[in-house]
Amino acid sequence: MNATTGRLLAVDWGDKRIGLAVSDELGMLASSAGAITRRAGKRPPIAELMRRADELGVAGYVFGLPIDPAGAETDRCREVRDVAAKLISRQPLPVRLVDERFTTSAALRSIKEQGGSTRGRKEEVDALAACILLEGVLRASAQGVTLGELVEA
Repeated sequence: MNATTGRLLAVDWGDKRIGLAVSDELGMLASSAGAITRRAGKRPPIAELMRRADELGVAGYVFGLPIDPAGAETDRCREVRDVAAKLISRQPLPVRLVDERFTTSAALRSIKEQGGSTRGRKEEVDALAACILLEGVLRASAQGVTLGELVEA
């Protein structure tokens, strides 16, 4: 899966919200696609994620893999891997897992550098983190580099 095969949907998976970003069809630009709010105690909103992907006409997914700062996988990494596997079984689109370390902190920093407050803007922060993740994937792809790992069905 590379950025030239169609639009990609980046997913910043969190406990409370799932930030989304989408690329253009040429794989050059990333833009916010909002966020999905998760409900405590409920199953992961895979159907909602699939609906959004269908609406946006994406050809594949890029999931952020929340590796800890030392490079070790976290409990959330296991959750992301599980969700990716379930997603592929229900919607056979390519899914790539990419290290998302520091995307949320970069999103927070970006908002603050623009003179904004992050208070009450959690969905925007999560969507911006997904944009930052996707921009990294698109930049690498433009240079012939494929980031992360492809999830097998």
